[in-house]
Amino acid sequence: MQLDGRVAIVTGGSSGIGRGIALEFAREGAKVAIGDVQEAPKQGIYHEQDTTSTTLSEVENLGSQGLFVQTDMDDARAVEDLVAKAVDHFGKLDILVNNAGIYVSGDSQSLSVEEWDKVLGVNLRGVFVSTKFAVPHIIKSKAGRIINIASVHAFGGGGGPVYPPAKAAVVNLSKDTAVEVAAHGVTVNTVCPGYIETAIQDYLTQDQIDAAREGTPLPRFGVPRDIGRACVFLASDDAEWITGVALPVDGGWLAPIF
Repeated sequence: MQLDGRVAIVTGGSSGIGRGIALEFAREGAKVAIGDVQEAPKQGIYHEQDTTSTTLSEVENLGSQGLFVQTDMDDARAVEDLVAKAVDHFGKLDILVNNAGIYVSGDSQSLSVEEWDKVLGVNLRGVFVSTKFAVPHIIKSKAGRIINIASVHAFGGGGGPVYPPAKAAVVNLSKDTAVEVAAHGVTVNTVCPGYIETAIQDYLTQDQIDAAREGTPLPRFGVPRDIGRACVFLASDDAEWITGVALPVDGGWLAPIF
């Protein structure tokens, strides 16, 4: 097992991509603390319609240990509490995965300032806050890893005035943090998913989903496990000399564009 005995925090771990990461970590022997606003998984219109079991129960079914901590990533005290409870419960922290994110549709005229602030608060400020509280513990690890989940939308416009800028900022924040903690042997990388079959896609129309399918060269959409396996690699010893990179996991979606 590639992550045997290591302790990870996965934010937004109850559903979708975060759930997929948590389960692949558990499959590789990691103990996983799951932070999310609710423990029950989301059920989508297009995807994940029948997901009912909690991530914690599935982690335990895989033979690993888990912990759920209710966490709003827009609340710094709640994020600090997540880190503290994970370290208290498991005795250490090796890996932080900043996956939690929200999307609010709209353009510069229809999106309210409050909605813009909320998305930026969860998607960017939340990454900084969790990193701030986790780093003192992660630098003590012999295999410290921080993995931030951004998006292919970090590389271009068209996804609205807040989600793409927030994700682009996550890529840049990851690079800065990578430089900051490098002397401790800690790596910091970003994974940029393309279209992944999760409940978060509910805001799309069927026509938009069809267009995304046509724009993805490989013959299927991604699933949470695809992102989970990429994160396993970046968290493993095989990636100990990789830091500051942004890895698209997108079925080739960016290939014809960039």
